[in-house]
Amino acid sequence: MLNVLEVVTTVTVGVMVGVEFSVAFVIRPILNALPEDSGQLGHAHGGRMLGAVMPFWYIGSLALVGIWAAAGWDHHGSGLVVTAGALLALSVVMSLLLLVPINNRNRTWTPENRPADWREQMNRWERWHYVRVAVIIAAFALLAAALA
Repeated sequence: MLNVLEVVTTVTVGVMVGVEFSVAFVIRPILNALPEDSGQLGHAHGGRMLGAVMPFWYIGSLALVGIWAAAGWDHHGSGLVVTAGALLALSVVMSLLLLVPINNRNRTWTPENRPADWREQMNRWERWHYVRVAVIIAAFALLAAALA
């Protein structure tokens, strides 16, 4: 049963990493290349869509890692799993403190009500998102290593 938990957890985190990687390195460059302020409108729509799903995915991934760490405490690789859990917890804290506040503002913006510094806020979100992606990639790598 532990093997099933390990695989389900690793796949769940891996797919989450893939989505966030895609946002950072595929979707954002596409949105940034759109004319004028169209990218902000696309980001706002993405924030509404992914903002509804990602909290459950992040917390669910963290919970799965916690269960794996507890269930496999005396197994090989448990230190890697605990470290991955700490990184995922860091990504949740980063999200709540740094990314979600910007995203919550952005998803309500329209061309009529955007603040003057909206581009600066989007750039800040993007920089923090790159850091978060690095953190969750590291967590995923640790989980994959714990499988070996």
